[in-house]
Amino acid sequence: MTAPRSRSGPTAARKVLGRLSLPERNFVADALRTETVGGVILLVAAVAALVWSNIPALHASYESAGQFHVGPGALGLHLPVEHWAADGLLAVFFFVAGIELKRELVAGDLKDPRAAALPVIAALCGMVAPAIVYTVTSLAGGGSLGGWAVPTATDIAFALAVLAVIGTSLPSALRAFLLTLAVVDDLLAILIIAVFFTDRLNFAALGGALAGLLVFWLLLRKGVRGWYVYVPLGLVIWGLMYNSGVHATIAGVAMGLMLRCTTREGEERSPGERIEHVVRPLSAGLAVPLFALFSAGVSLSGGALADVFGRPETLGVVLGLVLGKTIGIFGGTWLTARFTRASLSDDLAWADVFAMATLAGIGFTVSLLIGELAFDGDPTLTDEVKAAVLVGSLVAAALATVLLKLRNAHYRRLYEAEERDEDQDGIPDVYEEDDPAHHLRMADILEHKAAEHRRIAEEKAAERARRLAEVPGGAGEENDSPA
Repeated sequence: MTAPRSRSGPTAARKVLGRLSLPERNFVADALRTETVGGVILLVAAVAALVWSNIPALHASYESAGQFHVGPGALGLHLPVEHWAADGLLAVFFFVAGIELKRELVAGDLKDPRAAALPVIAALCGMVAPAIVYTVTSLAGGGSLGGWAVPTATDIAFALAVLAVIGTSLPSALRAFLLTLAVVDDLLAILIIAVFFTDRLNFAALGGALAGLLVFWLLLRKGVRGWYVYVPLGLVIWGLMYNSGVHATIAGVAMGLMLRCTTREGEERSPGERIEHVVRPLSAGLAVPLFALFSAGVSLSGGALADVFGRPETLGVVLGLVLGKTIGIFGGTWLTARFTRASLSDDLAWADVFAMATLAGIGFTVSLLIGELAFDGDPTLTDEVKAAVLVGSLVAAALATVLLKLRNAHYRRLYEAEERDEDQDGIPDVYEEDDPAHHLRMADILEHKAAEHRRIAEEKAAERARRLAEVPGGAGEENDSPA
């Protein structure tokens, strides 16, 4: 995120991770509240999966639940529950991601190419570097290169849940940077899934899915409303996309990108923002946690954890998340600032950017999905890669917690300054520093306080004088008499 140029002149230096605009700040705050709650639920679901799958008496029931088949076989949708979670529920997650990306492109910070450069380049570097780290590690150990994409994704909900647990009051610019970074990250992950994990194509089903998307777009253009129109159509598109061989989550992001995310006259919020406000809790609170419940159940025995650091594929995933993400995002951010002659916000230090880059090494939801796709024919390696994702994410979370805690007092002061609203008009004071009306309101408030303090001072002085007059030996005739 970069702040607009100062009004002092066109050559004024831009600020990296400067203060957000007020509308962007409000949007980010609303989005992060839902994601944080969803992240906590995601943590609970992941822990439940690990407990359920690692207790010997319950392990069989976990496997049976995940392999239980439901759905219409005639439509090619008689699928195991774990597939419904990965291909169906995650389509809701990617639908929200599509809306977020569309909004960022047409109304958010990605609309301005100068402002978009930082999160886009940071996200690109944050995906290329982990892939390189995985490839080098796997080649050095003679392992498979099939999992190169596993450590490339950042899980925003999990990362925000970590922030909620450690209680860090991050300033809005850092939180927005993490959110925007994750939006671009999700788009790139979707492209990776579509390009590299589509091994067969049913052109009839794909044509039907594309025709459904065209109908979806035309209905939106005509202004047709009603969930009873779009939900059944969305399900048809999803089913056709699944049978086409292209990963079904692509249908979700495609429909999300089609929604209008700009406001028109008389609208307080665009259709995309309204729908996202409704669907985001479903995604963060139900779809993603259920996916985690059926995907995160891997063995946590001592031998299994030791194998994570003993196999080149799993070690590559851990190093990709912990080292690759940190180096890529921090390096991309620093290089962008260096070559655009932008300077870091006066309130922040490069150590803060490094901590956020470390936090972005938490790759859970999409990393687990890519791990399943990459090693689909090897269940043992799939489970080991999932364990590596969990270990890498845990290490990244622990490192980020330590780094952020070191600056927590500073963050708290910044956060309090951003939230201060002394004139109580609902707008933080930092956004009204150039508004004369704000300063007039503050003058009235301070004059009222000054008058109140003067009145209290006069009352206290009079009360003290009365007490002195009533005390023997105080003011009175006795004071004039000799002892």
